Amino acid sequence: MILVILGTQDKEFPRLLEAVEKEIKNGTIKERVVVQAGQTKYESDCMEIFDLLPAPEFDQLMDEADLIITHGGAGSILGAIKRGKKVIAAARLEKYKEHHNDHQRQIIGEFVKQGYILELRDFQKLGKVIEKAKSFKPKKFESNTAHMVELLENYIEEENHISWYNRYREVLWYLFFGACTTLLNILTFLFARKIKIAVYPSNVIAWVVGVLFAFVTNKIFVFESKGKGFQKWLMESLSFFGFRLLSLAFDMGMMYVLIDVCQAPELFSKIVSNIVVIILNYVFSKLFVFKK
Repeated sequence: MILVILGTQDKEFPRLLEAVEKEIKNGTIKERVVVQAGQTKYESDCMEIFDLLPAPEFDQLMDEADLIITHGGAGSILGAIKRGKKVIAAARLEKYKEHHNDHQRQIIGEFVKQGYILELRDFQKLGKVIEKAKSFKPKKFESNTAHMVELLENYIEEENHISWYNRYREVLWYLFFGACTTLLNILTFLFARKIKIAVYPSNVIAWVVGVLFAFVTNKIFVFESKGKGFQKWLMESLSFFGFRLLSLAFDMGMMYVLIDVCQAPELFSKIVSNIVVIILNYVFSKLFVFKK
């Protein structure tokens, strides 16, 4: 079995998967191929592709793999060579917008120089590198060289900067589109009130407009749910609108309490209820709708 690892960077790396798929189709690769793709969106009928595998399952695949093909992340490479695996590493490059610089080439070069791994520079020659890997005997990993320690420390410092955005990307995008949805909702509500529609019907109209906008932006930009198939689309749609109906009921209840019971201004009540609803909708969408 061959395990392909693309890391968790926020940028995609389809070049490597295209090269692997080409070698499968021309018969160079006959083994089962499993891919942990991270943020790379790629569809294939000859590879098993996952966004992120649970740690125990990923570790088991690392143990079972006869060959590991990876991007140039130090963590991915170290995890493989510590197990004594044969590794082919390919650097993400800035010119293809796969990374913000070319430091992965330096990382790979250091591991190659010390005899731990093989490097893939020309993606058209992956088949030849795979053939070379069959007779390649990787050096037993030793982590006590000062240069290696310095290299990995620099990598970790840089990777932590990248992973901060990765870690909070979904929330940041949700807050951005949540703010857009709220603004659209409030403007629709105010317009409906201006043309003399009653408070609660205006609230429902604003909800319909906001929820349609939110479904599209949540699906495409926030949770990046791009799986094909009508059944998946239908299930997501029904779940999304079902939970949004629950949040509408909560919204209407808050509006009633604030406006009719507490005598609060309409606009103030609308803004407060929308803030609470945004939080509820994120929880619903993440846990029950756009599941990966």
